[in-house]
Amino acid sequence: MKPNIGVAANHLKAVALELNKVLADEYVLYTKTRNYHWNIEGSNFMEMHKFYESQFEQFDQIIDEVAERIRTIGHYTEARLKDYIKLTHLEEQEYTNDQQQQLKNLLDDHETIVRNLRNLIEVFSEKHKDEGSADFVTGLMREHEKMAWFIRSYIQ
Repeated sequence: MKPNIGVAANHLKAVALELNKVLADEYVLYTKTRNYHWNIEGSNFMEMHKFYESQFEQFDQIIDEVAERIRTIGHYTEARLKDYIKLTHLEEQEYTNDQQQQLKNLLDDHETIVRNLRNLIEVFSEKHKDEGSADFVTGLMREHEKMAWFIRSYIQ
């Protein structure tokens, strides 16, 4: 049964597609952060290992919330690995154990996500008349801005 929440079905479909792209970005960045958690090296190994862990644990919650928002507006998640690769705005870089490069890669991805979310706030609100999804992505944007700030504080 489709939701009757005051947003046209065609608008909810468009919002769901964009949210599936957000889901893909979140999952790709989660995977990248977890990879860096496993492969960090250096004199501050334990600090960075724990830092990356705290970040990917946040992604676990974010990913679930994005998927649930898609379901809330009456659509299914596109959540296969090949879907994520097809839908993501992010690039996968070559493997690196260099802490500064890892951090720069993660920062670039967070900032890419922030810019996309900032754009979606207006698209969801103005074009699709879905204030609930606009508010939802506003909250996600704030989380990524804070995560990016934490990463930025480590970059020399």
